This record gives sequence, structure tokens and C-alpha cells, in this order.
Amino acid sequence: MEKEFNLNDVVEMKKPHPCGENRWKIIRMGMDIRIKCLGCDHSVMIPRREFVKKLKRVLERAEN
Repeated sequence: MEKEFNLNDVVEMKKPHPCGENRWKIIRMGMDIRIKCLGCDHSVMIPRREFVKKLKRVLERAEN
């Protein structure tokens, strides 16, 4: 199953951030994907393959 996500989408990951929030915003896409925690504004860059594996679902689609 191919998961579809775009820049500025809000996603839910399988494990929550240590601050307790489980909502992340995609702020950069490429070979690596940078996501920002919506609870504490901490950003993390992870490889695309790892991101797809850890992604649970897309909560909000970005406006075009």
C-alpha cells in the first residue's frame, strides 16, 4: 500500500514525540523528510523510507 503525503500535511506517526504530541507537520520533502512537532516545534529530519515506515496516517491535507 502506497501512502500519499505532501508538503505542509499534518500527519500522525506510530510513536508520539517525548513532549506527548503525536501530530507532525511536513515542512521539507526530498530524499529526506523534515517534520515539525506541533506540540513543541522541534523538527526532525529522517530518510523517506524510514518516514513511510513510521507514518500512521495523514490527519489534515494541506491547502493547494
